[in-house]
Amino acid sequence: MTQHWCNGRFLDSANHPGAAQDRGAFLGLGLFETMLAIDGRLVFADRHLGRIRKSCGKFRWEIELPDLQEIAAGLLVRNELAIGRARLRLVVTAGSGAQNDLAPGADRLVWLSAFPAAETPVSMSACLSPWPRNERSPLAGLKSASYAENLVALDHARRLGFDETIFLNTAGQLCEAATANLFLVRNGSLLTPPVDSGCLPGVMREVVLELAAEIGIPSEEDALTPGDLHTADEVFLTSAIRGVVPLSRFESREISPGPIAGKLQEELHALQRRTR
Repeated sequence: MTQHWCNGRFLDSANHPGAAQDRGAFLGLGLFETMLAIDGRLVFADRHLGRIRKSCGKFRWEIELPDLQEIAAGLLVRNELAIGRARLRLVVTAGSGAQNDLAPGADRLVWLSAFPAAETPVSMSACLSPWPRNERSPLAGLKSASYAENLVALDHARRLGFDETIFLNTAGQLCEAATANLFLVRNGSLLTPPVDSGCLPGVMREVVLELAAEIGIPSEEDALTPGDLHTADEVFLTSAIRGVVPLSRFESREISPGPIAGKLQEELHALQRRTR
């Protein structure tokens, strides 16, 4: 039976201790991180933990964990996922409490689960979402358990024959994909929407910007429009599990894979091997 780690213990999934009144379950008052493990070790664990701690701070929560790498390693062994790629999800819920009070309840949960990770696709396709991202939302920039908006938009894209959807914000500027950050390449330079566009400050987004600087690829965070997607030399998406994935089609436009995404993929794979 699948096991997970919750509030300091390893448990069978059938014995998950979630409370019926946990506001994370029925109000979406929670946060999560999705992390990649390779051969039994988390990749960029400190970055993920730093981000969820910062997000908890916006809710005035504190999160205390023993060694995340140690917990993950034990969980992966228990679920026979210590070899190859695995996807781990760290979740923090609010627990029971008043709806007008963000304070965590005594029954709040902090849990980690592990699953096999799908292979990274060679490329993906995407369309524009018909719904805008609200860059002024109090949840902007948080990996919130209130994720239904992303899933509805993603389902809409997939029913149209696309793998992903790209959000504009309320100003009509490019923001992010439903499950990834967005990068464009123009004249050899990287362009990506700034965090104040409403996009998630993705761990892989941060890593890619750092790698670009290290290998001499110019990069800029700038306000971008849908027109930029039609004229960019390359377009690619980044996420913790998939890494760097080129877009081969944006709506009706076919896009050829380019050298910048390929180079960043190589550098990322080398970095992942070093930091496991």
